Amino acid sequence: MIRQVKKNLKLKFLGCFGRLIRICAAVYVVACIGCALFQRKLIYFPLSLTPVQVNESAGAAKLERWNDGSGRAIGMKRLSPRQPADGQVLITYGNGSWTVASAHYADDIQRLARLDVFILEYPGYADRSGSPSQNSIFNAADEALRSLSTNKPTYLVGESLGSGVAAYLAGMHPDRIAGIILLSPFNRLTSVAQDHMPFFPVSLMLVDRFPSADYLRNYHGPVGIMVDGRDEVVPKKFGRRLYDGYVGPKHLWSFPDGYHISIMDPPEKFWAEVLEFWRTDSLPP
Repeated sequence: MIRQVKKNLKLKFLGCFGRLIRICAAVYVVACIGCALFQRKLIYFPLSLTPVQVNESAGAAKLERWNDGSGRAIGMKRLSPRQPADGQVLITYGNGSWTVASAHYADDIQRLARLDVFILEYPGYADRSGSPSQNSIFNAADEALRSLSTNKPTYLVGESLGSGVAAYLAGMHPDRIAGIILLSPFNRLTSVAQDHMPFFPVSLMLVDRFPSADYLRNYHGPVGIMVDGRDEVVPKKFGRRLYDGYVGPKHLWSFPDGYHISIMDPPEKFWAEVLEFWRTDSLPP
């Protein structure tokens, strides 16, 4: 009798445990499907603004609309106050930013050098039509580069997700790019996503991968990389992997106490070093 009771309890326990496993498996599958279906909502955070709001913000930041050959706005620009300019800088921002929020880069760079500054607006951001994805942003970046002068050296500044855009441009158009600085970059977005979501098969799910390390194999100019020790968005190790894997001229700026995209040096000192690195290492041997 006692033996039968124990057997029944064991069977009941196994049945409950099996149901629990099936429920957990079902929840996990649903979570995976949800992440796969809505992954771009987890990657891109576009700010939606009206043209009037954009124009007012741009005016306050001393930026003006940057139009392509057909007159369509593709970003913002600020020409160097001292002309003729010695070159041009194309800025690709992070996933939660937009053109006007990147005006401080133009401030810092143009205090030190005669460079025209252009900032790409991503599709779906601010008042630009479309929706953000790797392909749409890469296409917009190609278009932006084609809109720039071919008679001046072109430098790239990429922050966070924008570092993947800058790496793409350098790899696809290596002869057009004189130098790069990547702020809080990664070797590939799949690595960062897997670090944030260790229990999900990210490598199977992620569509927009931004494989920066792969693109930089085709580029041989100067690449500067800045990493922050307390960066929880793109941990330092991913920027270090990108740096260690690059075989061309390179320089690493590391700020142990910095958070995401934190330049801990006075900006004038940091950008002076970046500009000197570009100038020295982009000269022909």
